[in-house]
Amino acid sequence: MRAVKVAAGLVFRDGKVLITQRHPADQWGGFWEFPGGKCEPDESYPDALRRELREELDIEVTVVDRIECVDHPYADRTVHIEFFRCRWVTGEPRAVGCAQFVWAGLDELDRYQFPTADTSLLARLRSMPDLWLE
Repeated sequence: MRAVKVAAGLVFRDGKVLITQRHPADQWGGFWEFPGGKCEPDESYPDALRRELREELDIEVTVVDRIECVDHPYADRTVHIEFFRCRWVTGEPRAVGCAQFVWAGLDELDRYQFPTADTSLLARLRSMPDLWLE
């Protein structure tokens, strides 16, 4: 079974976190997620995350620290996701590589359908309100 390395970002602003919706035709189409994507060969997680956020949302971030790591098995692969808290530096988000984006508050996350791989991170976000104070 092949392993896929994925970097995802937690970008906070005004007590909300940035989430993106996958295009309907994509795997997990219509689901919401924390922005990011696959690491290229020999690319670090932070480098992949900065690249993906530029490509998907046209924003620049500073990767601050790793919040959570998740290994999630699928039928044909295992996905290793590393979630990082990021500091938004420049650019106003635009839906360049995603269907749409929203800034969601802690009390709003239940309105959105996330892949099961994000379950433990969502629980952690609910238990760490200090993260939302960026």
